[in-house]
Amino acid sequence: MNELRWTIVIPLKSTPDAKSRLADWLEPGRRLALVRAMVGDTVAAAAAAGRVEGIVVVTGDAAMARTARRAAGSAVSSAVVDVVDEPEPAGLNAAVRAGIEWARRSRPTHGIGVLLGDLPALRPGELDDALAQAGLHPLGVVTDAYGTGTTLLTATPGAAVDPAFGPGSALLHRSRGHVRLVVPPGSGLAHDVDVPADLQVVLALGVGARTRRALRGVSLQRAV
Repeated sequence: MNELRWTIVIPLKSTPDAKSRLADWLEPGRRLALVRAMVGDTVAAAAAAGRVEGIVVVTGDAAMARTARRAAGSAVSSAVVDVVDEPEPAGLNAAVRAGIEWARRSRPTHGIGVLLGDLPALRPGELDDALAQAGLHPLGVVTDAYGTGTTLLTATPGAAVDPAFGPGSALLHRSRGHVRLVVPPGSGLAHDVDVPADLQVVLALGVGARTRRALRGVSLQRAV
């Protein structure tokens, strides 16, 4: 039987609003650089995953779209990157739905994975392992390290998806039929970045080169 191939949808906020909980710690220019670096590392890892053949970036920010395209192009990958405009009215779940609709029209035989763009410690093999599990269930979810948020949402071809990203999304997605996919302790797939303490964790796990550069000279001590 042929291995299921996947298209990954990555919704990206417009940069002025991205990672607002880091605003009291990083001045705007450094925060913007960090956000784009994390996006670049996340997209590069997703593009390099062996099961991934397509990436759909949903954003209204042209600079963010360029960051994603360059990152995917830097990976050893044949994944095709599409950019979809953020819908109006804007919102994370609206962006996710727009990306899923695009992916389903363009690659109807693919599974769909919705991946957050702030996973700088993600490694391609970790995503491949999760997608292998996801292929066994119509709907799947990877929860964050706290067990409350969602870092990856999956659906096999034809399975209806009702995204519920936001506070308490892990429980909401489970209630909508998504089976929890197991990732090992220390997986970069389970560690997104919302607050400065999260950065300490992903740095210990090992972030991508873009995020390391963006944090060069930045003290984490004053963030805790």
